[in-house]
Amino acid sequence: MKGKSAGRYTAEFKLEAVRLVQAGKKPVTQISRELGVPRQQLYRWVELAEKRKGQAPREVFPGNGRRTGAEAENERLRKELEQAKEDIEILKKAAAFFAKNAR
Repeated sequence: MKGKSAGRYTAEFKLEAVRLVQAGKKPVTQISRELGVPRQQLYRWVELAEKRKGQAPREVFPGNGRRTGAEAENERLRKELEQAKEDIEILKKAAAFFAKNAR
């Protein structure tokens, strides 16, 4: 089973590996050796496939560092929230400074 290119695995390769692990016909260690994929990586793929069950293969394993739409949106919102928190802290300090000097 080929699927590795330049250190990355295709979504199809990962899905097939997950299918082999879930079939339970061979020990995960043996599948790991046969595919040339670390055992822990196989377990991570199985976990991810379970979380994203029912989605298209490209959404289950977006690959090449791409994230699903929801993950990208979550990351953008986290950054926005962090910036808003920093802005609020700055405004609080400025308000306290001006209130203190107004007396």
